[in-house]
Amino acid sequence: MKNILVTGAAGFVGFHLSDHLCKSGYTVYGIDNINDYYDPQLKHDRLKKLKHHKNFTFQKLDLYNREGMKSLFKVVNPDIVIHLAAQAGVRYSIENPYSYIDSNLNGFINILEGCRHNNVEHLLFASSSSVYGANTKVPFDENDSADHPVSLYAATKKSNELMAHSYAHLYNIPCTGLRFFTVYGPWGRPDMAYFSFTKKIYAGEAIDVFNNGDMMRDFTYIDDIVEGIERLIGKPSTPDLEWSGENPTASTSSDPYRIYNIGNNSPEKLMDFIKCLEQETGIPVQMNMKPMQDGDVYATYADTDKLNAITGFKPYTPLKEGIHKFVTWYKEYYKI
Repeated sequence: MKNILVTGAAGFVGFHLSDHLCKSGYTVYGIDNINDYYDPQLKHDRLKKLKHHKNFTFQKLDLYNREGMKSLFKVVNPDIVIHLAAQAGVRYSIENPYSYIDSNLNGFINILEGCRHNNVEHLLFASSSSVYGANTKVPFDENDSADHPVSLYAATKKSNELMAHSYAHLYNIPCTGLRFFTVYGPWGRPDMAYFSFTKKIYAGEAIDVFNNGDMMRDFTYIDDIVEGIERLIGKPSTPDLEWSGENPTASTSSDPYRIYNIGNNSPEKLMDFIKCLEQETGIPVQMNMKPMQDGDVYATYADTDKLNAITGFKPYTPLKEGIHKFVTWYKEYYKI
């Protein structure tokens, strides 16, 4: 089995992916800086579960630590790198922009350099549906222009795609970018709406509903994200033989580079999502209607045809099923 380095292993997606890969027999080396962007205890509790796997090793390390990252790659000598670590959050990028530069740009160059100097077979890295920015044509296709970000977070994720392409071109490193669409589920991130809504509902507090509830999101259950990533591990990006510089497509290249959406291909109205939470918790939801926030977008909607074509997989978990699993976990974890 392959030796896999997973960055952000104590994070939401990184935890679930590492757990799944260990169960599948891979040797997994995880890193994370365990920052305090949200409650570090949740990250420590995820790691406790991962450390039960004999084929999982963890090191606390910041992507920004250039010498530490160099040493890491030499010690681990990974066949595959799955880069999920990043400073997340659209609105937080307005409050604390420098943390996004340190982690998402300076950290990513350390990943690329590690891959370059250690003969990594395949780099898969997390991008985001946020890169589509001001686009209004839906569903979002990977070949659509993504040159008008509306948050610094989105700009750093688009920058990661461009940086990866340059390394695919210069050093022939197979690079695969994954544009995630509103991932949710057990052990999720407390800063995400579904998590914070649930917390306030159980506390008897009103939730803030932006754009007066007139928003749509392509909610993607965590297990679907994990399966999509695993199916791509053994499919390193290859040059698109039909790619033309005269009429370039954005999702492929004449170099070993690909971009894929991973979303549910079925956007849900925000108010319907809130109704699902209300039904699952059995508690009437109090709402404070608010205007649209800076950096936010009206709708996200993934075209997943390219992912399906290469892997035979299409995310499928219905929202009600996913919310049920999340709320069940939430009540158990917080002893409600």
